[in-house]
Amino acid sequence: MWLWRSIGVIAFIIGAIGIVLPIWPTTVFWIVSALCFAKSDPTWRDWIYKRPGLGPAIESFAERGVLQRTSKVAALAGMGIALIGMSVAFWSRPRIIIIGASILGAGCLYVLTRPTE
Repeated sequence: MWLWRSIGVIAFIIGAIGIVLPIWPTTVFWIVSALCFAKSDPTWRDWIYKRPGLGPAIESFAERGVLQRTSKVAALAGMGIALIGMSVAFWSRPRIIIIGASILGAGCLYVLTRPTE
């Protein structure tokens, strides 16, 4: 139980950085945090679910595996921007671009195959 709580706290703190730093993903880390808190302390999980803006999206994904349409669009746009940035940064190293594009492609496939709310 303490391990789940520890992982949940760490994921929550890492995700909280995204509130101040726009390029940092908050939602992904808070989903991990909510899942860990569900196993260790439901009160903390419920606190995350009640956060305005992100809470309902996190709850629908953590509880039912459903993504909101706006969440899907944001995730796909973020991965597209990441691919462009990576291509610019590593234009002379195609192997890195191919590996990164493969990972991002898997992420896109996962997002696209989730049910939409």
